[in-house]
Amino acid sequence: MQKTNLEVQTYNLINLINNFINYKLSYFSLQILNLLLGFFISTALSTIPAQTGDWGIIAAAIIVTNQEIISKITYQQRYKSILTQTNFFKHCNSIKIGIIYGLFVDAFKLGS
Repeated sequence: MQKTNLEVQTYNLINLINNFINYKLSYFSLQILNLLLGFFISTALSTIPAQTGDWGIIAAAIIVTNQEIISKITYQQRYKSILTQTNFFKHCNSIKIGIIYGLFVDAFKLGS
């Protein structure tokens, strides 16, 4: 018995979803995605608190504290054994670099 067009399309859609879920990303592509995520977060962090005007200092303090904590964990010698076991801090560091890059780009946009 032949399959109907709806059955074929449903089967193709299920195959497409399964392939998308099971797709393995390389480490480099994950780092690039984390950089872009950080860039997006920096854009959100620089525009949302600016709407009220009074949250600028508090948002800056939170961003700087977050950046310093991630830098301390990433670059301090006593945490090197933790870093070799998980890639979580490396991904956090990539997001941090993307946030810093995005804030620099926003600062250059405001300066011109």
